[in-house]
Amino acid sequence: MESIENLIENFSFLETLEDRYQYLVDLGEALPPLPSDLKTDAFKVTGCQSQVWLVPTFKDGKFYFQADSDAIIVKGIISVLMSIYNAKDTSEIKNIEVEKIFATLGLKEHLSPSRRNGMMSMVQKILFYAGKEEKQD
Repeated sequence: MESIENLIENFSFLETLEDRYQYLVDLGEALPPLPSDLKTDAFKVTGCQSQVWLVPTFKDGKFYFQADSDAIIVKGIISVLMSIYNAKDTSEIKNIEVEKIFATLGLKEHLSPSRRNGMMSMVQKILFYAGKEEKQD
């Protein structure tokens, strides 16, 4: 998984929308598959047109997640979200401006409405898990 800084730098070199989408595909293809026993309704993200599962873990006060999808572009979006949210504490997660980051990557204006809704559903699930963990602390 790349750092968000590396992703921003890499995306800055991509001149066309096709190049950005190809890079998303490459990121999605590099995403490790989620074990099938974790692809359950408990971890399914609602609001996504494709199937998405997001499995949270917390270690040493930091949030991490594994995720998978049946759509390759969505897997690329998952990879970007992992770069943004993994290894952050709950207070950092609440302050992340994900739409600003996607705009910096040159993706916000190019995501279809259904992909954007799916991305925001994943973000809401991440915020839900982070808020749930924060209440337990």
